[in-house]
Amino acid sequence: MKHISLGLAILALAAASQSLAQSVAPPAFPVPTPEERAREAAIQEAYNKQPDTPGTGTYPAMKEEDPGLPDHVIFRPTDLSKIGPGQLGIVAWGNGGCSKDGAGVRFHTAELASHGYIVIAPGGIHNGPGSTPLPPPAPPAAQSGPPRMVVATTTDQVRAGYEWALAENARPGSKYFGKIDPNKLAVSGFSCGGIQALELAGDPRVKAVVIHDSGIFPDGMMILEGLRATKATLATLHTPVIYIMGGPKDIAYNNGMDDFHRINNVPAMMVNEDTGHGGTFLQPNGGPAAQVAVKWLEWQLRGDKAAESYFVGKDCGICTDKRWTIERKNFPGG
Repeated sequence: MKHISLGLAILALAAASQSLAQSVAPPAFPVPTPEERAREAAIQEAYNKQPDTPGTGTYPAMKEEDPGLPDHVIFRPTDLSKIGPGQLGIVAWGNGGCSKDGAGVRFHTAELASHGYIVIAPGGIHNGPGSTPLPPPAPPAAQSGPPRMVVATTTDQVRAGYEWALAENARPGSKYFGKIDPNKLAVSGFSCGGIQALELAGDPRVKAVVIHDSGIFPDGMMILEGLRATKATLATLHTPVIYIMGGPKDIAYNNGMDDFHRINNVPAMMVNEDTGHGGTFLQPNGGPAAQVAVKWLEWQLRGDKAAESYFVGKDCGICTDKRWTIERKNFPGG
């Protein structure tokens, strides 16, 4: 089975590098060369064949589908008996390309789960162990104007993941009963899924936001039908937010940077590693981007001082890591 989540993400945000500079002409989708297609297919095929990883945190993680939450994939600590009352946080995840592959970045989501989170993505298991093939996409309807794609999973489905987890926490007999802290809720996502996370960030129950390789399209440029975010959505942020991007080669770079420059009501951080749009999702345990995401969650949701020092201060941990370039605004400690 060909893994297509990253490819869908690239198509979904194909206009990003041009969108701000070309406000009159509709954006053109880049056409990969045969060599680029072959290279991407080989990388993704190798990824599909790799076993799941348990993550590096205290709680080795697993993935599963739960009959109580159809059409979602759950990453969680394998041994819930080791989880005390209120120790689990929740990360609602939006898939790259808003695809139906809820295991599309399984190394990354397992890494988050291993640090004591239940991570929930819409869709099914469509790569790695236990996977089934994705159904073929429906043929596009006739369109006029700029090209558009309809999202395969919706923001409401991402929300349904955390609503279910909160309900399970309150349900006697649930394996999660009393183990989740409702005040430790984060939204996150990759590419199109990052826009879904931004749509949900205004929910007052959300306490942390992590956006990967993403940014809201300029107003009036509807590339993905089903997304409701506009630049005005950024004003609904009420928690600090971090954008983890892939540098100027990331096709979402311009849109993400524009988001960052518009955010004035909450602390915001922009970090870039020169990886392009695919980030480090296919690297062991999600690579450096997953470690940044974990530290942000630990700081924002658990008040961890070591994690805070990774982001705050002139000589913060990420500030001195040459892999990353950073910008901060409205930030404690400058």
